[in-house]
Amino acid sequence: MLPLPPFAYHRPRDLEEAVALLSELGPDAKLIAGGTDLLPNMKHGLLAPKHLIALDAISDLDRVEVLDDGSLSIGALTRLSDLAVHPTIRVLIPVLAEAAAEVASPQIRNMGTIGGNVCLDTRCVYYNQTQFWRSALGFCLKKDGDTCHVVKGGKQCVAACVGDTVPALIVLGAAARVLGPEGMRAVPLEALYTTPGSDHLKLARNEVIVRFEVPRPGERLRSGFFKLRLRRSIDFSSFSIAAALRLDGRTIQDLKLAAVALNSKPRVLNAEKLGVLGQDLTKEVMSHIGEQFQRRATPLDNINVDSQWRKEVIAVLVRRLLERVSAVGAQTASVSS
Repeated sequence: MLPLPPFAYHRPRDLEEAVALLSELGPDAKLIAGGTDLLPNMKHGLLAPKHLIALDAISDLDRVEVLDDGSLSIGALTRLSDLAVHPTIRVLIPVLAEAAAEVASPQIRNMGTIGGNVCLDTRCVYYNQTQFWRSALGFCLKKDGDTCHVVKGGKQCVAACVGDTVPALIVLGAAARVLGPEGMRAVPLEALYTTPGSDHLKLARNEVIVRFEVPRPGERLRSGFFKLRLRRSIDFSSFSIAAALRLDGRTIQDLKLAAVALNSKPRVLNAEKLGVLGQDLTKEVMSHIGEQFQRRATPLDNINVDSQWRKEVIAVLVRRLLERVSAVGAQTASVSS
């Protein structure tokens, strides 16, 4: 068993104390929620924070609420297993319940949180290895080296964003409420991610995600999620995609697709960019959308599944997802108590 490196453990009683600790301790500190990704990475020598700041003692960070305007508020410490079965989530925004249910294994979902999944460290087949493995090959841009083993001669890390709840939240138009020393700010999920993969979150070191806000789903919303992976029982994504669709009859009023496990930022396309706004959602149009998404997707050999094969199956996976989403009824705009 790989040991954890030594660290000091802090358990703030409120968010303001957590932000103050992050500001005081600087880059030597990391937040910990479920720890399902952080602790294994520490054991593999990928991270060695001197301080861990636990958020579990802070109240109300695991609440799911429907607000007066019909929007939803989801606390950052809401367990993935709870999201997967939450009646409000399953009725109003089932795409998020589907995505949460596909993360890893039941044991990990019982510990993992939506905030942790959104902030999941990027992954790469050359990075997520033991210290011995990485030292034998030569270290990479993401950790201790100056070489990218994925893009030969590359000077920017291309480790992949693989959080399964990320595309679901993006297609729903969700925003993260983030608390820092200057107060609270809202960050649209789509704008939370950047390049390079070694520093892919647009968050300051002393900021904490408090909750996620999802706009009122409204009428005629249909949504769904699909995840491709080697072992369905536990593995990280090889390609995950979410869709949110509004139809008037068979006419496309709105469509948004978001995918991860390609590179460090999610790939997002809408009906306007795809050139299908106002068209009828026929089988031919679904195939066209799949082909358009495939053309714009750029899988790399950063995941332990051949990039060319992943590229080739994207069109089929997108078409199948749209067929499933369009066949189900629209989500209702309210939940009975």
